[in-house]
Amino acid sequence: MKTNGDMAAAEKLLRPMTRNLTPELARALVNLTADEETQTRYDLLAGKNTEGQLTSAEQEELESLVRVNTLLGVLKTEAHAVLAKAA
Repeated sequence: MKTNGDMAAAEKLLRPMTRNLTPELARALVNLTADEETQTRYDLLAGKNTEGQLTSAEQEELESLVRVNTLLGVLKTEAHAVLAKAA
């Protein structure tokens, strides 16, 4: 899995990009969720991970999904801040 340093670097990159979020775009980001297929795949991989049954390819796939979700979390946090200021 990527290090916390990688996530911190990504957050530093994304934070300035979110300064220009409109309330409409911020709402869209806050409401963004994975589609059913992606969520089902994540749940399957997470379950296999808990049981220690992931292949190396599945481990990479799960780590990728976690990284993307973490980045989305950063964006959503910034979007919540934009919406709080707009209220």
